[in-house]
Amino acid sequence: MEGILARWERLSASSGILRFLDINLRSIGQVMFQNNPLTGILFLAAIAWGSYAADVPRVTTAGVLAVVVANLTAQWLRVDNESLYSGLYGYNGILVGLALATFLSPNALMWVYVVLGASVSVIAMLGTTNAVKPWGSSLTFPFVLTTWLLLLATYGFSGLIGTALPSGNVVTAFQPYEASPLKFIDLLQGVLQSISQVFLKANGVAALLLLVGLAVNSMAAAAFALAGAILAVLAAHLFGAESELITGGLLGFSPVLTAIALGTVFYRPGWRVAVYAMLGTLLTVIAQAALNVALTPLAIPALTAPFVFVTWMFLLPRQCFESASAVADDAATARTT
Repeated sequence: MEGILARWERLSASSGILRFLDINLRSIGQVMFQNNPLTGILFLAAIAWGSYAADVPRVTTAGVLAVVVANLTAQWLRVDNESLYSGLYGYNGILVGLALATFLSPNALMWVYVVLGASVSVIAMLGTTNAVKPWGSSLTFPFVLTTWLLLLATYGFSGLIGTALPSGNVVTAFQPYEASPLKFIDLLQGVLQSISQVFLKANGVAALLLLVGLAVNSMAAAAFALAGAILAVLAAHLFGAESELITGGLLGFSPVLTAIALGTVFYRPGWRVAVYAMLGTLLTVIAQAALNVALTPLAIPALTAPFVFVTWMFLLPRQCFESASAVADDAATARTT
C-alpha cells in the first residue's frame, strides 16, 4: 500500500492535472481527518452509491463540483501549498455542496448556490483558522456557518426552495413514550447510518465503504468511528430519543466525528484519551439533540455543529493530556490549519 501511494505521489508531483486530482481526493478524505487519496476514492464511492440508492445523483455532482471550486478558490487566494496539498481547503466545500443539493430543490440557482458556497467556505476556513489557532482547528465550522447562512436566506428568496429542510414549528414539549427494547437490527441500522450520515447519506453500503476508507489510512480511526456510532445509538436510545432519529443516524453522525477527532487526531492515543474521547462522544449526542431543538424555530438542520462545539470544548484543556504535538505535528496535515 505504501509503495502504491509513494508511486502515486511521484506521479502527482510530475503533473499539474494529477496533483489537482490528488488534492481533491485528499479533500474528500479530510472530511473524516484522513489525508489519503485512496481513502478519498472510497469516500467518493460511498457518496455516489448513497446518492444513487436515494435516486438523487445530483448530490454527488454537487459535491464534486463544490470540492473542485473550493480548491480552485484556495489556489486563487494563494494559500500555503502544504495545507492545500493535504486537502485542507476542500473538505468544507464538498460538505457545503452535498448539503445544498440535499436540502434544496434542484434548479439553476441551486447550482449557483453550490459554487458560491464552495468558494465562501474557503474564506470562512481561513478566517476561522486564524480565530481558533490558540487552541485547535477550524474543523467543519466553515461548512456549518456557510450552509446555515445560505439555507436561512432561502426563506427570503423565491427562487430557492428548501423542500427537504426541517419544518419550522415552534418548539413544544416532547411527548414521552414508553421506549421499546432496542432490537439488534435497529442497532445495526443506527450504527451504519450514523457513519454514512457524516456525508448526508442514509445507506448501509455507503457506511461500509466509509469504514473501509478509514481503515485503509488508519485502523484506529475506523475503530473509533465504529465505537462512536455504537455509543451514540445506545446513548440516544437510553435517553429516549425518537426511534426514527436513532435508526436514521441523525443523532450519531456528529458523535462519530468527535470520536475520531479526540481519539486519533488531536491527542496521543492511550486508554485515558479513549475514555476522554468517549465522554466527548456522549456529550455530542446530547448537543445534537439540544441543537435540533434550538434550531427548530429557524427550520434549519444542526449539521455538524454539535461535533464542532463539543470538540472545541474538549480541546481547550489540553494540559490534562499529552497533546498530540507528536501527533499534531504529523497532523499539521490532519487539520491543524
